[in-house]
Amino acid sequence: MEIAGNAALVVVDVQKGFEEEEFWGARNNPGADENIASLIDTWQATGRPVVFVRHDSSHPRSPLRLGHEGNDFKEYVEQRRGKGAGSELFVKKTVNSAFYGTPDLDAWFKAEGIDEFVVAGIQTNMCVETTARMGGNLGYRVLCALDATHTFDLEGPFGWRRSAEELAQATAVSLHGGHFAEVLTTEAVVDAAGR
Repeated sequence: MEIAGNAALVVVDVQKGFEEEEFWGARNNPGADENIASLIDTWQATGRPVVFVRHDSSHPRSPLRLGHEGNDFKEYVEQRRGKGAGSELFVKKTVNSAFYGTPDLDAWFKAEGIDEFVVAGIQTNMCVETTARMGGNLGYRVLCALDATHTFDLEGPFGWRRSAEELAQATAVSLHGGHFAEVLTTEAVVDAAGR
């Protein structure tokens, strides 16, 4: 597998508010943060562009609301911002897709000549999946580093409840099987990007 020299890394919503377990409930993949950090380090070391996306929730009780500490990026992400040799973009959004944020991600990609990106972050089945699906629909080659994402248990209609791991697997199957994105491990992505 090859990764373009100008492929972007889109780091979605790696914010302190997701550590408020009493709000979100049980999560999966405790190694996600280490893998996200590894991807950022690789992208910055190879001079590739990195996009940091922040969710500014409009819900008054959300841990991700503006003015609440939970809106801030996790420390390891904040410490890495502005450190890479490549270009960097900061996108703020209030919905699931990073393509519906400010500034316009699609316009920036086009201006930078980027047609490929890797997506990682939080939550697997929400903002990561939505960003990946929309990227695929817009014609980008999308790679999803599944183990550099995590999510939380969730209840849906009819009393159906799914664990975070079940939801992550469903996202992987939908993205990969539906040809929205190639679903890979962080190790595979880092190995390909480091060549």
